[in-house]
Amino acid sequence: MTHPLTLSFGSDHGGLALRRGLIEALKAKGHVILDRGTETEASCDYPDYAQAVGADVVSGRAKFGILVCTTGIGISIAANKVHGIRAALVQSADAAGLSRRHNDANVLCFGAKYVDLPTALACVEAFLAAEFEAGRHTRRVDKMESPCG
Repeated sequence: MTHPLTLSFGSDHGGLALRRGLIEALKAKGHVILDRGTETEASCDYPDYAQAVGADVVSGRAKFGILVCTTGIGISIAANKVHGIRAALVQSADAAGLSRRHNDANVLCFGAKYVDLPTALACVEAFLAAEFEAGRHTRRVDKMESPCG
């Protein structure tokens, strides 16, 4: 078990149930949760939640962010538009751990259509337990952080 961290969560209506399940499980493990919503199943826009969670991570209010939408695709694209965010869409604990070790990911994204609660929780645990390996990966992460063009 990793030491307690502050984690920021967000989802649109399609990710509501998975987000709530993850929050409940991670609170029980002692983590501090910043819940940025949504709170209903009414249709809403995932970029709003990606931006709120991204702002928490970039500002340092949260160590990491976790985002969920129906497929995970839209919310991960939106999160990666926030400067300083490296969001990874994952479906396995192995990929989640690698996203931290090789890419220094700071936001984990899920598609509720493709990942159930036990799998998502295993992914979060692998993500939180992993450390960025630096070395050759630092050069690559630095390139991702550089402006294009």
